[in-house]
Amino acid sequence: MKDELKQHLHDGAFIPAHPLAITQDKKLDEEAQRRLTRYYLEAGVGGVAVGVHTTQFEIRDPQFDLYETVLKLAMEEINNAKLNRPFLKIAGACGKTEQAVKEAEIAKSFGYDMVLLSNGGLNEYSEKELIERTKEVAAIIPVFGFYLQPAVGGRVFSYEFWEQFAAIDNVFGIKMAPFDRYLTLDVIRAVNASPRRDEIALYTGNDDNIVVDLFTNYNDKQIVGGLLGHWSVWTHKAVELFEQIKEARAQGQIDPKWFSIAQHVTDANAAFFDSRNDFKGSIAGINEVLRRQGLMQGNWCLMDHEVLSEGQLEEIDRVYYAYPELNDDAFVKAFLEKESVVNG
Repeated sequence: MKDELKQHLHDGAFIPAHPLAITQDKKLDEEAQRRLTRYYLEAGVGGVAVGVHTTQFEIRDPQFDLYETVLKLAMEEINNAKLNRPFLKIAGACGKTEQAVKEAEIAKSFGYDMVLLSNGGLNEYSEKELIERTKEVAAIIPVFGFYLQPAVGGRVFSYEFWEQFAAIDNVFGIKMAPFDRYLTLDVIRAVNASPRRDEIALYTGNDDNIVVDLFTNYNDKQIVGGLLGHWSVWTHKAVELFEQIKEARAQGQIDPKWFSIAQHVTDANAAFFDSRNDFKGSIAGINEVLRRQGLMQGNWCLMDHEVLSEGQLEEIDRVYYAYPELNDDAFVKAFLEKESVVNG
């Protein structure tokens, strides 16, 4: 990874997890998929993660076979944008060692900077085997570690696992998303104690605790940025909040207002991610917000069981009404109008 990108990673980047736009018959909506990428670029994000949980892991299934396609489309839009700022291109990699290695090679061939390496669905692997798997992937491309919450397919790891993980060369970031303060602290402590402490950037993936995480500093080791599914919606306003948080951190003064904002953001996330139903409607919830804004045709997902839960629509209505300052509907409307003019 270039020094400029390493610095960008450690300064703290705003990285949304890229959703998947499909039609009602579960075909890729290429126009909407490309438009989503352009929306994130226009919103001022510092990177994008493609082929991750929010993109739906099922894109890898033979019946859909969309993994390479979504990586390619996002990269084309990023290249077309000719950005004059540092930008992290991250691809998701998952599955058994052979699959993860193959996906790392695909990501590298497309020009991605890192892979977000998921350990989900590998309960038959010991922690030692997962460390060896990570080493094989890291030999191909820089790795962003991923602590995925158990409710959506993750598992609990020991403190010793993260000690060994942090020692792997070419691991430069860890997304902490166990939705659990104790487990998050395990990662922070392990990295803080590692000889590679200053080489690894800590990122929040705890969508239930975003703002507080971004103000968290443990023995001078700061959670510097975020890689979040939550940031795939209301993105422009979230970027503004993130930049304000970074400024507040730099000044060393935390206004009490942030404690209220933190609760508002978490409450909105509860509606989008369907926390009351163990996150069953999380992807459909994100897609529903994008549908309302006109960025997607519908909230459809690849798997039939991935739908909004009963009462989730009403919850999304509620947080829209409760926290109008958090949505970026006006920005999206202007963006879509500009897109319409450009595309005739």
